[in-house]
Amino acid sequence: MKIGLYFGSFNPVHIGHLIIASYIVNNAGLHQVWFVISPQNPFKKSSALLNEYHRLHLVKLATEDNNQLKASDVEFKLPRPSYTIDTLAYLKEKYPQHEFSIIMGSDGLQNFEKWKNYEELVRDNPFIIYKRPGFEITPIAGANMQTLEAPLLEISATTIRKLVRDGKSIRYLVPDKVAEEIDKAGYYKS
Repeated sequence: MKIGLYFGSFNPVHIGHLIIASYIVNNAGLHQVWFVISPQNPFKKSSALLNEYHRLHLVKLATEDNNQLKASDVEFKLPRPSYTIDTLAYLKEKYPQHEFSIIMGSDGLQNFEKWKNYEELVRDNPFIIYKRPGFEITPIAGANMQTLEAPLLEISATTIRKLVRDGKSIRYLVPDKVAEEIDKAGYYKS
């Protein structure tokens, strides 16, 4: 199977993430997109993150009705912080029958040369890059890059967390099941 790996904190997962993943699975020749929940991104403070198991649960709720989208806790089992190169090495060993591609927004290309062993990532893995406003897609020498103009919504997890803290509605920004769980569990209230 051809699997696209969509890495992120998903703090929380929202409609924008789901639209991108759905578009990519339908337009990039993939069978599935796996949401790889990062317990600790080396470029972000972990103190601002909801517990990884809660974020995983929210992604599972968001994707449970779509067999092309799947939540993955693979990075929970690996050393922290999470590095894409290590995750891919683990996945290729565990699932040799699958072909993996890395999904990322064009904004992620800005820091790409800071990624651990980025040259090896480029050499050994295909990339699916979706365009983000204000960030041109600049080809990486030697990279197998497929670019897509995925539909984008200006939704941010930061805005969603602020709305929850302020007691405002997040309806239509996240799937209904995710909104219900955030409310019921009291996530992001303080």
